[in-house]
Amino acid sequence: MLEKLIDLDHKIFIYLNGLGSETFDSLWLLITKQIYWTPFFLFIFYLLQKKLGWKKFGYYILFTAILILICDQTANLFKNSFQRLRPCNVEELKGMIRIVKTSNSFSFFSGHAVNSMATTVFGFMILKQFYKHSYLLFLFPFIFAYSRIYLGLHFPSDILTGYFFGATFGFLFFKLYQKYVLNKA
Repeated sequence: MLEKLIDLDHKIFIYLNGLGSETFDSLWLLITKQIYWTPFFLFIFYLLQKKLGWKKFGYYILFTAILILICDQTANLFKNSFQRLRPCNVEELKGMIRIVKTSNSFSFFSGHAVNSMATTVFGFMILKQFYKHSYLLFLFPFIFAYSRIYLGLHFPSDILTGYFFGATFGFLFFKLYQKYVLNKA
């Protein structure tokens, strides 16, 4: 059963990774770096600060920093425990995939996916009451995490597991934020 799941994971990865083209490699290398998302983050911060005020926004930043720390450490714990090779380092896949970027760290599960989904869920849960189209925030984790498949760095199961943990942590942090910050108006 586990072998069938791993085989399916590899097949889906090969398909999604194969959708890439050298023409777009430089774009996806930009997309995968958090620094290039700074204007997007600043825009979200602006929307949050505008609706929350400075004090609650300050707590939002604090909660977000702790959230990212927990997500990073959880991903690292899993990576070091499972020690799953990244697709770019799996010998039997090398002739079948596009390797745009390499890394020697482990793959399971994606830190990009867990962090992007956690922060998106946390922000979305706050913003959804103020903005009708706040669901569009979810484009960020989907594009950001897909870049990892495109580049040859993560399998789909790495991304989906990261999404699961990220959504869970993001929701839990929203509940804590709601209890200790929002409800203390």
